[in-house]
Amino acid sequence: MPIYEYLCLTCKKRFSYLIGVVADPGPLKCPRCGEEKNLKKLISRVSRLRDEDEIFESLTDEAALSGIDENDPRSVASFMRKLSKEMGEEGEDMEELIEAVESGEDLEGENLETSEELPTET
Repeated sequence: MPIYEYLCLTCKKRFSYLIGVVADPGPLKCPRCGEEKNLKKLISRVSRLRDEDEIFESLTDEAALSGIDENDPRSVASFMRKLSKEMGEEGEDMEELIEAVESGEDLEGENLETSEELPTET
């Protein structure tokens, strides 16, 4: 089912409209101001859905991995951000994990730069 994008020329709201879900979707109108006539259909960006295998394949390509220095936490964190975005795993928990890696912490609570055990919360 196609999703079309429109711009309300009255209030300048950009919105999407899904076609074909129900037999009679009702009149097309701006969700902000209710305008029905002063709407402009926009040309949207096209995206292609990829399955997880395609995503992993593209991220494990030699070219994608060539800039990663596994000894540099910032480089690893940058790759983790890219991977989480591609996989749709963005969120507060993922960002906390990435920030921990950037700061030199690993998942076991050790400081990667000094190999010292970090204090744990009790």
